[in-house]
Order: sequence, then structure tokens, then C-alpha cells
Amino acid sequence: MGKEYGASLMAIMERGNTQGARGRPRAQSDVTGSEEARDHHHQAPVKERPEEGTAAAMLADPRIRRWLWLAGVAVAAGAGATVVASWRLGLTVAVLVVVGDVVRRSRKSSTVVAWQKSSAAERRTEKQLKSLQRNGYLVLHARAVPRDDEGVSDGRIDHLVIGPSGVYAIDSEKWDKRLPVRTMSHLKLFHGPFNKKDRLDEARWEAQQASRILAGRVGFDVPVQPSVAIYGPSIPWKVMRVRDVDVYAGNRARAYLRRRPKILTDGDVQRIFQAAEKALPPKYPE
Repeated sequence: MGKEYGASLMAIMERGNTQGARGRPRAQSDVTGSEEARDHHHQAPVKERPEEGTAAAMLADPRIRRWLWLAGVAVAAGAGATVVASWRLGLTVAVLVVVGDVVRRSRKSSTVVAWQKSSAAERRTEKQLKSLQRNGYLVLHARAVPRDDEGVSDGRIDHLVIGPSGVYAIDSEKWDKRLPVRTMSHLKLFHGPFNKKDRLDEARWEAQQASRILAGRVGFDVPVQPSVAIYGPSIPWKVMRVRDVDVYAGNRARAYLRRRPKILTDGDVQRIFQAAEKALPPKYPE
């Protein structure tokens, strides 16, 4: 049992070592193996495009191929149900196949195109924040801020939230659920044996940059509270402020915002939001 425990701990530590700050340079092996690497840019080989309007051009479109595949599955399922029972049941089965596929894919989609094949943590937080719009909260996703000279930050705020209770910069993180999360005197954050100081410094830097830029646009101070929403491991507290950064379980993002006192009027929210749209451009322009 001792050997098995030692091997398991070594494997976990090897994975944990890949969880550095998002913008900090890493060795090639770290970048390849990390589950948290955010940007993967592979240059695709240049291919000759078939002439538009031809059958080859249509089949080259992955969306058309997906719909053709889905139609084939639906027809096959419907035909099978028709043979076993009736054409009405066959039609119902075919429709359910199409609807089920659409629902499944919609749950994996995001309004931010660049996130379609990236971390699921951002999408989970994004879905929580959508429901806050009726409470007067406005959200911008994947907004760019200046990077620092030391490379602590990758120059991106995952979610900039502006609402009655203030302005927040939320970064969504997916960590290894096998390692516990703990703090020391509200000054240090650990994920297993790994100190997450760099991650907190990154969140704080990004919020400070957003605050400085927005204040210059609207003409008054705009405090931006940095926070980190963690998915994966169990978080033994509701909200903990560590090195001026709020840390909480990812599924508490909505409650984290709603339970704070109101400090901004509707006019303030609109003014800050409009300034943020112009001053903090999308990190991944279409």
C-alpha cells in the first residue's frame, strides 16, 4: 500500500506542477501536458478550397457534414421504430434524436467564440452570470487588459461583471479535485502542496488595470474586486479573501455577487459598462 500511495502522490504532484500563472513562460513539456493551458495555436496546412456552390464545397463545411450525419442517424432510428411499431412512433423517435443532439451541443457552446474548444470552467461561470441580467448585472467576457512586464498576467479578464453591488473581475479555474485547497492567515493559498501566489497576483493585477482604465474613462474611482472561481476540488468556505482576492467554489459565483450590498445606481452601471466596452477590447476579436 505504501508504494501505491507514493506513486499516486507523485502523479498528482506532477500534474499540480503544471498549474502556474496563465501568462508565465513554461517549459515545452509543461505546456504540452497542462490541462490549464489556455491558448493552443497550431498552424493548419493550406488547402485548396473547392469552388463555392459545388457539392464538394458543401461537404467541406463541417456544419453541413454534421447535419447530414445527424439526419442519417435520425432517419435510421425512425425507420427502426417504424418497423417495430408504427410510422407515428418512428417520426417521434427521429425528432427526439435531432432535438437531443441540439440540446447536447448547446450546453457545450459559448457566446465567446474563442472559448468553444477551451476550458469548461469559463462556460460554467458564464451560464451562472446570464441569470443575473434580470437583477441589473451586465457582463463582458474575455476582455483584454495590459500585460505586466514580468509576465505574471496573460492580459485577460475571464468575466468582467458590472452591477448594483460593484464591479468584479472573475477568473474561472479548473483544478485537480484530488488535491485539497487551504489558506494560511489569509495571505497564502495552497492547492495541495502548491502555492498559488502567482495565480492570486495575476487576478489582482488584471483587476487593478481594469480599475485604472475605467476610472480614466468615467471620471471617478471604479474599484474592481478580483476573484477566483475554482471548479474541481472541494472549497471548505463560502468566500475567503486571500491577498485581496476573493476565492470561492465556482458554483457559488452567482450567490457571491447577489448577496452584496448595492453601491451603484442604474446610471452608474450603464456608464461603467459602456466605458468598459470601449476601453477593454475583446481578447479574441472575431
